[in-house]
Amino acid sequence: MVFLLEGPVLEGTLVRLEPLAHRHVPDLSVAAEEDRSSYGFTWVPRAAEMGEYVAARLAVAASGQLAPYAQVDRATGRAVGVTAYCGPRPWPVGEGLCAVEVGYTWLAASAQGTGVNTEAKYLLFRHAFETWKVARLDLETDARNARSRAAVERVGARFEGVLRNWSRSRVAGEEGLLRDSALFSVTAAEWPRRRAALEAAVARRTARRPEHRHSGSALPPAESPAPC
Repeated sequence: MVFLLEGPVLEGTLVRLEPLAHRHVPDLSVAAEEDRSSYGFTWVPRAAEMGEYVAARLAVAASGQLAPYAQVDRATGRAVGVTAYCGPRPWPVGEGLCAVEVGYTWLAASAQGTGVNTEAKYLLFRHAFETWKVARLDLETDARNARSRAAVERVGARFEGVLRNWSRSRVAGEEGLLRDSALFSVTAAEWPRRRAALEAAVARRTARRPEHRHSGSALPPAESPAPC
């Protein structure tokens, strides 16, 4: 049975993940034109390409094989990047989702290192494990991308190995070439421990933000399965 991805709004303390829409194009156009020096192994559209980029993501989403999100910084209300569920794998027998990948992620330079990525991963992981009941969650990056690999490991994913000539390179000048991909995962058995670590990391980040320091903000409760 085919599982059609459809991600609901996921609300955090630092970030709100909203299903990607054309209304996010102006904010994302600004975000993409900040310091682009960290995008060496990740293709991020320029401002002039953002409308076409969003339209292409939504076309794939219509097939149920991609659930793209805008990452909205709750402090400013502005979209500062994107992320997505992709690569759904249904159970071989029965119904439901066995595994899913989190990918297609990029953030504005000003949002990097702020806790937005950590909480976004927490929200995506939690929904996948606790609502969709997946057995496994995948993350993949260019094997040469030390920055991305370190970020993936910081959110608790386990390195499984490098798959050679595995996927299309996103590096400028390597159009049409394949890249080696570093594969990471989190399993359902690991999730309770990973969840506790991510919640602690998000709490530390939240405490450092002036706008939350005296607000009494806490991590949001687990979302109801109803939106799915």
